[in-house]
Amino acid sequence: MFRLSLIAFALLPGLIAAEPQVNFNKDIRPILANRCLQCHGPDEKERKSELRLDTREGALADLGGYSAIVPGNPDASELLKRITTKDTEELMPPEKSKKPRLTQSEALLFKQWIAQGAEYQGHWAFEPLSNQQPPPNEHPIDHFIRKKLAEKSISAAPQADRHTLIRRAYLDIIGLLPSPEEITAFLNDRSGHAYEDLVDSLLANPHYGERWGRHWLDQARYADSNGYSIDSERQMWPYRDWVINALNEDMPFDRFTIEQIAGDLIPGATKSQVAATAFHRNTLINQEGGSDPEQFRVEATMDRVNTTGAVWLGLTIGCAQCHTHKFDPITQREYYQMFAFFNNAEDRNNTGPTISIGKNELIKNPGKNAATAGQSAPPPAKNKPVNLMVMRESKSPRKTFLLTRGDFTRPDKDLGEILPGGVAAISPPLHKAAETGNRLDLARWLVNPANPLTPRVTVNRVWMRYFGRGLVETEEDFGARGSLPSHPELLDYLAKRFISDGWSMKKLHRLIVTSATYRQSSTTRKNLAGKDPHNFLLARQSRIRLDAEIIRDAALSASGLLEARIGGPGIRPPQPVGIYAFTQSRKRWSTSKGSDRYRRAMYIVFFRSAPYPLFGTFDAPDFQTTCTSRTRSNTPLQALAIANDVAFMELARGLALRVIHEVPGDATAQREARIRRIILLALGRPPGKEELEILLKYSQSMVKDFDKDSAAAKSLLQAPLQAKAISLPEAASLVAVSRVIFNTDNFITRE
Repeated sequence: MFRLSLIAFALLPGLIAAEPQVNFNKDIRPILANRCLQCHGPDEKERKSELRLDTREGALADLGGYSAIVPGNPDASELLKRITTKDTEELMPPEKSKKPRLTQSEALLFKQWIAQGAEYQGHWAFEPLSNQQPPPNEHPIDHFIRKKLAEKSISAAPQADRHTLIRRAYLDIIGLLPSPEEITAFLNDRSGHAYEDLVDSLLANPHYGERWGRHWLDQARYADSNGYSIDSERQMWPYRDWVINALNEDMPFDRFTIEQIAGDLIPGATKSQVAATAFHRNTLINQEGGSDPEQFRVEATMDRVNTTGAVWLGLTIGCAQCHTHKFDPITQREYYQMFAFFNNAEDRNNTGPTISIGKNELIKNPGKNAATAGQSAPPPAKNKPVNLMVMRESKSPRKTFLLTRGDFTRPDKDLGEILPGGVAAISPPLHKAAETGNRLDLARWLVNPANPLTPRVTVNRVWMRYFGRGLVETEEDFGARGSLPSHPELLDYLAKRFISDGWSMKKLHRLIVTSATYRQSSTTRKNLAGKDPHNFLLARQSRIRLDAEIIRDAALSASGLLEARIGGPGIRPPQPVGIYAFTQSRKRWSTSKGSDRYRRAMYIVFFRSAPYPLFGTFDAPDFQTTCTSRTRSNTPLQALAIANDVAFMELARGLALRVIHEVPGDATAQREARIRRIILLALGRPPGKEELEILLKYSQSMVKDFDKDSAAAKSLLQAPLQAKAISLPEAASLVAVSRVIFNTDNFITRE
C-alpha cells in the first residue's frame, strides 16, 4: 500500500498536467454571463468595484495591488478566492443578487482555466464564418451530423417510411396534406429520385410562399389591427401578399432584406419595393384620446430597432435602450446610433405615409395547376384599392440624442452630441461613413457577407422549423447568454453556402430536406435515453406539433373544402360568439360566405386585442412585438376546441361527405372502406389493425345511437344527402369518426 502511494505521489505532477483543456466559450463564458456580468460586464454605469469580467483586459487589470485573475496562478487570483470563500460577506455572487452560488465543479473549472493561462476567446457568434469543406461524395449535412454521432458511438435512425416522408414534406414545405392520388404516385415511383422530384415540386408550388410566408410574418409582427385598447382594423394585407410572392419567386434574401428595410430609398424604387417597407409599419398605433404622438412615435422607432436586431442579428439589442447591455458588448450610445437610422422616418404615432394599391397590384397571378385548383386571384369587386402604410424619410431630418433611461422626454442634450447612424463595434463597420448613413446603408450592412450574424441567424431559424430546435437552441439570442451551437461547423457551412448560393432560400430548403438527417424516422430508441435524451445530436427526427394555422389548413385539405386561392383581403371564418365581449371596442365579424370561408388560416383577419380563438389556443403570438419562435403547449382546451369548435365541426362534416362521395355503395359493406379513406385523407397512411378495429366498433355504436335519435344525427350532419346514397345514421357516424381523427395526436403532429 505504501509503495503504491509513493508511485501515485511521483506521478501527481503528470496527472495534473494531463487535465483536459478548459474551453472559455464552452465552460467559462456561460458561468460569467449568468452569474457575474450583470454587475461586472459592459455597462460602465452599473459596474461594481470597477471590475469588468467580459474582457481579458478588465479581468487582469490592477485593482490596487491585486487582480481578479492572475494567469497561471489561481492562488493569487481574487476571483477564485471570492467564489470559494466561506465568508458570506465576501462570497460572490452576493446573496442580494439572488443568483445561485457556484458549485464545486464550476469553481474547479475556473481554477483549471486560470492555471492554464486564463485565455479568453472571441464570442463565437461575432467571429467570421469558418471555411468548412465536407467530402464531395457525401451529403454535407449528413457528414457533420454523423461525425458528431460517431464521436458518441450513436447510429443514425433509419429512413422514415414513404407515407411518413410525403406527409412530412408536404406539411413542412407547403403546410397542406398530400392527396391520396399524390401519395399513391409517390409510393409507386421507383425511379431512384422520387423523393428529390417530390421536394422540387413542392418548392415550386405557390403554397410554399404561404407556408414560409407565415413564418416570416411572425417575425414581421404582422396583424390586421392597430393594437392597444381601441385596436381598430387596418389594411396591411398587400404586404402579406408581397411576402408570399417574394418567397415564391425565390427573391434572394439579401434583396428581400433591403427592400423591406429600405425599399423606399432604393434609387428609382418601384411601387412593389416601397410596399415592402410595410415591414416596419406593422408597429402599433395608440388611438386613445390624449395620448402623446411623440411618445408613441419613439416607441415605434424603438420597436423597429429591437425587431431588426432580433430578426437579422439574433441579439437582444432592446436591452440597451435604457442602459448599456448587461451581458453583450452593446453600449447605450450604440443603441441610439442604430435608433438614428429609423428616427428620420416620416411618422407620428405610426401615422404616416401610405401608397395606394390598386385592384390587381401586388397580387400576382401564380397560375393554376393541380396543386392550386380554384381561382388564383380574388374577384375584382372584393379587391378594392387599399392605402398601405409604408416607410418614407422626412424632408426635415430629426436630431438623435441618447435618451436617458430610454425616456423620450429626457434626451441627453447636456453632452451636446447628435448621434449619427451607426452599429455596434462588435460587428463589421458600415460600408459608408456613419455620418451619411440611412436605412439603406443599414440594410446593406445587415446582408454584407462580412457580417456573420445575419446568415448564421437565418439558416439557424430555417433549421429550427425542420427539426423543432435550432443548431443554436436559443435562436433569439446569439449573445453571451445564448446557447453554444450543437454543430458549429455545420452552422458555418450552411451560412457560408447560403451566401455562395446567392442567398437563395429555396436552395437552402432543398439542401436540408434532401439530407438523410431530415429523412430519418422520428421513432425514439431506448439506447438514446442515456447518450442523447433530448436529441441534440439528431440521431432521429423530431415530432413537431403543428402550428395553429396549419392544423386548420390540414383539416381543410383533408375535408376537400380548401379554397386554394392565394392572396387578397382577409377572411372571417365562423367563430364562437362573445369573443369581443371584453375588448374596449367591439369588432365587426361578418362571417365569410362561399369559398372565402374555406381559405387558409393565414388569411384570417387578426385583431391583436382578441385573436381568432384557434390562434390563442394553439400558441400563436399576439404580435404586439416580433416573434421569432412560437412556444408549444399541451392543454385540454386544445382538444376541446378541435372537438367542438363550429369551424372544425364544419370540416369534420366536409370530410365525412367527401368519403361518402368518393366511396359509393351500400353503407354497411362500405363502412370499413370509408374509414380507411378518412385515415388516408387525414393521416396520409392506412390504419393499423388495432386502429381500424377501434374505429369500426366506435362507428357501429354511433350508428345505433343515431338510429334511436334522428334529431341528433340531423344536427350533427347539417347537410342534405343524395337520395338513398347512405342512411342518415351511417352518415352522421362518419362525421363522428372524422371528428375523432382530427382530435388525435397523429393528426396535429408532424412525425
